[in-house]
Amino acid sequence: YHFGIIQFIIKWIARGMQRTMKTSGAETLSISANIFVGQTEAPIIVRPFISSMTHSELMAIMTGGFATVAGSVLALYVSWLGYIEGIAGHLLAASVMSAPAALMIAKIIYPETKISQTAGGLRISIEKQDANAMDALGRGATDGLKLAANVGAMLIAFVSIIAMINYILGFADTSMQALLGFIFKPLAWSMGVPWEEAGIIGSLMGEKIVLTELVAYGDLGNILREQALTGKEILSERSVIIASYALCGFANFGSIGIQLGGIGAMAPERRKDLAELA
Repeated sequence: YHFGIIQFIIKWIARGMQRTMKTSGAETLSISANIFVGQTEAPIIVRPFISSMTHSELMAIMTGGFATVAGSVLALYVSWLGYIEGIAGHLLAASVMSAPAALMIAKIIYPETKISQTAGGLRISIEKQDANAMDALGRGATDGLKLAANVGAMLIAFVSIIAMINYILGFADTSMQALLGFIFKPLAWSMGVPWEEAGIIGSLMGEKIVLTELVAYGDLGNILREQALTGKEILSERSVIIASYALCGFANFGSIGIQLGGIGAMAPERRKDLAELA
């Protein structure tokens, strides 16, 4: 990022998406940035334009945030799912593919009916945050430590919630995972997961939406670890790869609050519009 490599890639991805999909410069640039940064960091790039964005553009940048994951957590997911050969490529492909897909879905749900301020394009301008390479290295290490601490705290909190819910549901001889698996099993099967494995994948998809993708990827990693230790196949490689694509994204109830708080702070006058679109 410090040497401008990521900015260069974002610029060309945004330019290609804008020309092929006929979208405005601001929304395209924000969604392109979502491939590398988080759902509240990407809109910072187009912060001056958020207050004047159309409802369709706001819908697009919010959908882009929900559909992708930050590059900073991809390495974490790869370490959890490292039992599958080439999983890093699949996770990266899932995030890259989600950017144009999110833009398309956003326009289907909320078509553009107004003329955007950046309809003709937008020149990328991102200020460097570090004085030199050593400063960037130090800040990167600090950010990585903060990320690890945040992930650990979130996992402890959410796993505790799951344990509490399962304790309550235990009186009915069931669990939260079993209920979510039952609800999302048909959807998992429709994506190509064998019916006998669809319950497990459906449960992971439910965890992603209700809780967070961190919990879902963590449970998927636990399944792969158990397979490696026992030699007993619980999920086929095909099902794991399908799950890695399905779970890749910040689309969960908690992210709604994160986006309302993050994007709303950049343009307080648009908080009502953001809440309506969410």
